[in-house]
Amino acid sequence: MSAPRTRRRAAQEKLEHGSDDDRSTAVVDGNGSTRDAPEVSDSDGDENIFLFWPNIIGYFRIVLAIASLYYMPLHPRTCSLLYSVSCLLDALDGYAARYFNQSTRFGAVLDMVTDRCTTSCLLVFLSSAFPRWAIVFQGLIALDFSSHYMHMYATLVVGGSDSSHKNIDKSQSWLLNLYYTNKTVLFVFCLFNEVFFIALYLLSFSSPLLSPHLIKSVEETSGGQIQPGVPVNTSLLRQMFPDPFSAAALEIARANKMDSTLPWIITGVSFPIMLAKQIINVVQLVKASRWLAEVDIKSRKAKGLNKKARKA
Repeated sequence: MSAPRTRRRAAQEKLEHGSDDDRSTAVVDGNGSTRDAPEVSDSDGDENIFLFWPNIIGYFRIVLAIASLYYMPLHPRTCSLLYSVSCLLDALDGYAARYFNQSTRFGAVLDMVTDRCTTSCLLVFLSSAFPRWAIVFQGLIALDFSSHYMHMYATLVVGGSDSSHKNIDKSQSWLLNLYYTNKTVLFVFCLFNEVFFIALYLLSFSSPLLSPHLIKSVEETSGGQIQPGVPVNTSLLRQMFPDPFSAAALEIARANKMDSTLPWIITGVSFPIMLAKQIINVVQLVKASRWLAEVDIKSRKAKGLNKKARKA
């Protein structure tokens, strides 16, 4: 028997009688000698979550939102278009997540943070455009952030790290269950909520009723009548304001950028759904607070802290 054949048989016997670790790591090469198999790292096959299609759509939403903020002070049509596309992509990223089986926690948080930030930025602008209603817009920002944060935190505490803020049982809240589990209901409420604020934004450029100080300032200075839909003379603004980027100049430059008829119609149609969305936010905040309180009660009972508190 040749030497290579003898070495091959010896190596085979070593594999058969060796330990499980030896059999799992040793391999026989073409010469009959044994060598350790290369270790396969768990990280070699890791997916790049940041490049999942839903998350790429999310990044594109952020770019569009930033662009809309850039045009927001003086270009209502461009801003509204960019902002609306960014909001509509919110539905597309969810579809992409289901289609490509790429639903991730990072994507869910990215989606929620983008929604909260874009809406808040628009409400901040509305606060400056309608100062007398600033406290209302500030309250809406606070309600939006607090209700969603507490709801997400409560679902993680109650359901664990694998739970989703959209997995709400009917026994917990039939309203939140309908809102989060019915995709049509969720889409309609989110859509018309944003549409209402976009319409208000457009009215800040067109409505003498909501922005009378803008129209009045131009009329008093120019000595003429300003008609809705007629742009303000830019040369007049240069004479009035040495700094074209001052707050007063920007406010007057917003006046009469467009006709207010369509924005008023959109505002009236979307207002009831926007109001219902805020009611859902209140319910969400209250329910999340109660869930957290129930967890605290159980935790204190388990530690015996409730008895100590009574004795004290």
